[in-house]
Amino acid sequence: MNATEGVFNWDQYDNTGKLGSAYTDQEKEAIAELYGATLSAISQYEVVKGSVISITHKDVIVGVGYKSDGLIAASEFRDLPELKPGDEVEVYIEETENTKGQLVLSRKKAKLVRAWEKIEHALEHGQVLEGLVKRRTKGGLIVEVCDIETFLPGSQIDIRPVLDFDVFVGKTIDVVVIKINHANDNVVVSHKALTEKKLEGQKLEIMSKLEKGQILEGYVKNITKFGAFIDLGGVDGLLHKLDMSWSRVNHPEELFTLGQKVRVVVIGFNEDKKRISLGMKQLEEHPWDSLPETVQVGSTIKGTITNIADYGLFIELMPGVEGFVYVLDISWSQYLRDINEHYKIGDTIETCILSLDRKTHKISLGIKQLTGDPWENDAFLSTYAVGTTHEGVVRNLTHFGAFIELEPGIEGLLHVSRLSGTKRIAHPGDVLKLTEKVEAVVLGINCENRRLSLGLKQENSWDACEKIFQVGTIHKGTVLKKIPGRGAIVELVHGIEGQVPQQHLMKVDGQEAEVGEELDFQVMKFAKTDKKIILSHKIIFNPAIEPKVESKPKSEPKGKIEKTSSTRGFEAFADLKEKLEQNIKGGSKE
Repeated sequence: MNATEGVFNWDQYDNTGKLGSAYTDQEKEAIAELYGATLSAISQYEVVKGSVISITHKDVIVGVGYKSDGLIAASEFRDLPELKPGDEVEVYIEETENTKGQLVLSRKKAKLVRAWEKIEHALEHGQVLEGLVKRRTKGGLIVEVCDIETFLPGSQIDIRPVLDFDVFVGKTIDVVVIKINHANDNVVVSHKALTEKKLEGQKLEIMSKLEKGQILEGYVKNITKFGAFIDLGGVDGLLHKLDMSWSRVNHPEELFTLGQKVRVVVIGFNEDKKRISLGMKQLEEHPWDSLPETVQVGSTIKGTITNIADYGLFIELMPGVEGFVYVLDISWSQYLRDINEHYKIGDTIETCILSLDRKTHKISLGIKQLTGDPWENDAFLSTYAVGTTHEGVVRNLTHFGAFIELEPGIEGLLHVSRLSGTKRIAHPGDVLKLTEKVEAVVLGINCENRRLSLGLKQENSWDACEKIFQVGTIHKGTVLKKIPGRGAIVELVHGIEGQVPQQHLMKVDGQEAEVGEELDFQVMKFAKTDKKIILSHKIIFNPAIEPKVESKPKSEPKGKIEKTSSTRGFEAFADLKEKLEQNIKGGSKE
């Protein structure tokens, strides 16, 4: 067989009597052009209109004027139960030709594209859309708008606070699109915006008809620490806590809850700023109008503490009638530092009316006035007579002494020199502490300045010292302090302090004793009346120095005065005076 055997020769094939054999080439081109004109030019990823060709229980065949028809699942036409061949529907071109050469269409995606176009158009033009509330979610509701699930925040549901979101589930509501996030296909809608727009006209109408003193009804929209905002039907008014009740209101939550219906009166408004001030207590009679005439200055009255400040107490005497106790009128003591230590909110106490002004609605009260001024008490002088002993509390410390409070309003000064009978105290704080209790003896009374002079109650240790520190005895001592030109202070046993003249500080080596040195000291002089002990170290190795004993005053016989050097001095002064007077007289004669 030749190489060409078995190869079909189309040129030699006789086409006579076959399909298309009757058409010339020109006629075939004309027919192809005519067929091409019947086909539509479609592009991938676009929405086009198609015609239903046939319907089966599984699929719907749709023609779009392309060279082939598309097959779409019947489930995508559930919303069209009356669908029949010949109906027009919009479809989405997913692929003009897949691997099998078929046209791929989708009605579901066509609906989604059209829905997004509607939502974007609604956002741009503020168009109102209808939505079905599908379910509740965290912070709001899911609303189906144009087959797309959108989010309706709780704050955008209504102008009034919504406490129960579940009541909206399954209901159809109108919304406007306020935000589209294309990154995650998230759409945010609002129903509140429609309500606010609708009420804007009502606001202008309400403001134009407002009058001071007008009584209105509204709902509690919001509660803050300073008041409550009341929705008057499209416009909000502020009900300040001071205008809620004649009694003190610590927080509006004590009286109101969100959504509560209230009756209020207009007490002021500003049309430019659209601010309305409301009141509730003004609807009631002023409590001062019913204040009994028996309430007068000087009378006592009971009340309840409603507030405690650093400067005093607020006392409610009757609902809506409040008085004030200044801190200085709480106690006669000037050391009442923290009022909260003595009084609590809610306590019922008795007070005295100090001043009363019914026009300005002010009452000044006092507590200490109920007991009277302790300095004006008839028993004061006998109670705090000189020499009496009392227990007191250290209230203040100064460089010159300590102030002791014996009772509220009764205070005395304990001078630093009276803090010890045996040694010097540099500062009261060295031996006393604030709030410490001490036993004090009244040494003097100054009623004009309301002061007592006090001393510490202590045993007279100098009686015992007189036996221990007899003149000539030797004791160990430590030099505490040196006084230039005068000597030094030495501490002996039992904390007793003695004085050493400067020349008696000399040691055997001729050096002067220094602060902190412990040496032997001999008592040179013991003065019990002056509470002084004079010491010497030098006398120990120089016995020529004689110690001195305190001389006791001699008692003189009555009616007889012995002439001493001092009396002779007075006589000489009298003689000199007499001579001077005689000389003056003689000179005048000349």
